[in-house]
Amino acid sequence: MRNLIVILVQFVTTLAVHAEDFNWRTGDGAKAPNTKNQKSISGFGGWLLVTPDKDWEEKWNTPKENIPHFSEAEEVELGEELTILPFFANPKLDENRYFKILCDIKIIKPNGSFSINEIDVPCAEGILEDDPMSIFLTQTVIKYIGEAGDPFGEWTVFFNMKDSLRNVEIPLETSFTLVKSKANKSIQPTANASAD
Repeated sequence: MRNLIVILVQFVTTLAVHAEDFNWRTGDGAKAPNTKNQKSISGFGGWLLVTPDKDWEEKWNTPKENIPHFSEAEEVELGEELTILPFFANPKLDENRYFKILCDIKIIKPNGSFSINEIDVPCAEGILEDDPMSIFLTQTVIKYIGEAGDPFGEWTVFFNMKDSLRNVEIPLETSFTLVKSKANKSIQPTANASAD
């Protein structure tokens, strides 16, 4: 895990969602179809986002009425960093409003080897005072930094979010590609000569 850093986030901020039984929504309010990286199953929602935003924490840690917008990354170069943000919504609460989310986390390098392969990582738990229909960021956030020696190609990220009280799992998948620097491609100047 040389180039991947797991960050335990000390806050759970919310973002309001309009839904009776949780479903992800499109910009116009329609129910969004499940995708590899964003799903709702039996009222529990999970979303996996890879962002190049270095200020993601400042964007997220704002008042509830502010809706943060994150850039999404598909490629990263050596020396650049990405952050993998796992979000969830509508965890089941017990009579004391306690919830518990565990995650199986796998990150597979382009050569097929594991960078991370962890089971039942505590992703989020505690007493929830906010509306469970809000969107929450897990306490487990992963930072990737492209380092010399990392294999170029597609890195696949799997997060299996498990709502322990609801007994529901949401398998999420996303990826990013480590590419060789585009800056190394030289642009050849074009000479326009004219004869007088």
